[in-house]
Amino acid sequence: MQRLLTDAPTLPCLLFALVFDAEGRGRLLDADSGLPEPVAEGFLWLHLDLVDARLDGLIAAGRFGPPALAAATFARDGHQRVVIEGADLGLVIADREREFGGRIEDEPAGRLHCVLGPHLLVSGRRHATAAAEAARDAVLAGRRVSDPAGLLEMLVANVAASLDASARRFSDELDRIEDRMLDEDQPDDPRPLAPIRRQAVRQHRQLAGLSAVFHRLESETEEEEDALPEAVVSMAARVVQRLDSLHRDMLVLSERSRLLQDEIAGRTAAETNRQLFTLSILTALFLPPTLVTGVFGMNTKGLFLGEFENGSLLALVICAAAALAVYGVIRRLGLVKRRA
Repeated sequence: MQRLLTDAPTLPCLLFALVFDAEGRGRLLDADSGLPEPVAEGFLWLHLDLVDARLDGLIAAGRFGPPALAAATFARDGHQRVVIEGADLGLVIADREREFGGRIEDEPAGRLHCVLGPHLLVSGRRHATAAAEAARDAVLAGRRVSDPAGLLEMLVANVAASLDASARRFSDELDRIEDRMLDEDQPDDPRPLAPIRRQAVRQHRQLAGLSAVFHRLESETEEEEDALPEAVVSMAARVVQRLDSLHRDMLVLSERSRLLQDEIAGRTAAETNRQLFTLSILTALFLPPTLVTGVFGMNTKGLFLGEFENGSLLALVICAAAALAVYGVIRRLGLVKRRA
């Protein structure tokens, strides 16, 4: 029977649930059928809306793993972190935000909260994100996932793939800017470089936090008293390798954009200095003729050449001679040679 708008769903915080069999095939469960129990074979994936206030009671009841671990993982704090309690794992990682119109942001500024157990993965978000929906669509399309650690790696791989695509796009744009800068016929325009550097720095900041989380997880799995499954240990090592590679690429892009911006600024400053030098030479050349014309323009008695028939021509000759004298002094000092 169709549910009315006034009817409350059985579990309002549940966005979707998938159950995986022993072979890794997933199927979608009805969100109105209530919170499913953990399965004996395979595992269960629950994706929650963390905005719902009724979630606290389920966390305290231990329905999403150890209550203390779930409460620390699903807290409002958006700082990327890892929390370990026995064989259970809590993570807060970066994810891309998804707008109401379906557009997905390039920068992973959103947060995905995950609790990982032996047969359970509970993920949640406060704002619409992209990784969980992409993983759900891939599973429903036939992709197999053997365990919760593999599903978590799938979520992180989705974020890493978007960062990798952004890094390639930034690299191509930097190549085009560099080609234009090396072309002497093209003017140096720093404006296209500013948004690239800003986005690269912001994405590098998010990636650095994500990489630090899995580096800490990898270091925690090396301890002797660690109770995490071997699948989590292997997953952490693989994710760390990929994130380290992305971290180096994004760091190179940030440094490359900074160097290009500095080079363009240096070339612009050098061109400005050349123009100011030319203006200074012209000012020095025209200063003596200006003085001569100022003298002959005085309305005083006894001004020389005032009664001379070719006085104006002689005054022009004096102006030219004064300019040539100043030019000779400039050449003598080596200023023109220095400009060349």
